[in-house]
Amino acid sequence: MSVNKVILLGRVGRDPDVRYVAQNQPVASFTLATTDRAYTNANGVEVPERTEWHNIVMWGKNAEIAERYIRKGTQLYLEGRLRTRAWEDRNQVKRFTTEIYVDTFELLARARDNAGAQQPGSQPQQ
Repeated sequence: MSVNKVILLGRVGRDPDVRYVAQNQPVASFTLATTDRAYTNANGVEVPERTEWHNIVMWGKNAEIAERYIRKGTQLYLEGRLRTRAWEDRNQVKRFTTEIYVDTFELLARARDNAGAQQPGSQPQQ
């Protein structure tokens, strides 16, 4: 048996880039930042804040929702799995990237500059 499960809670780093692949299937990709807070350990050593950037990929219905509601700064909770891809660049150098393929997600807070956007399942503002 094996498990490939990722759970992240962070803020979107850039608006989703949505493209359509075979049979008009939508794919959304964007970055998500997770940050470990700064702290002082027992020896008095200060450990600075550390931010990790994750490459996020959503397919199908999730990608459509991402295109409509997710913006830079949106706080997201997501669950998915790790995928690593390899390719050769223009100079025939082999490159790798690790991505999170999202299974489920939840919008927790809208982006600060996106206050007027409607969230999924919410009533229109009047």
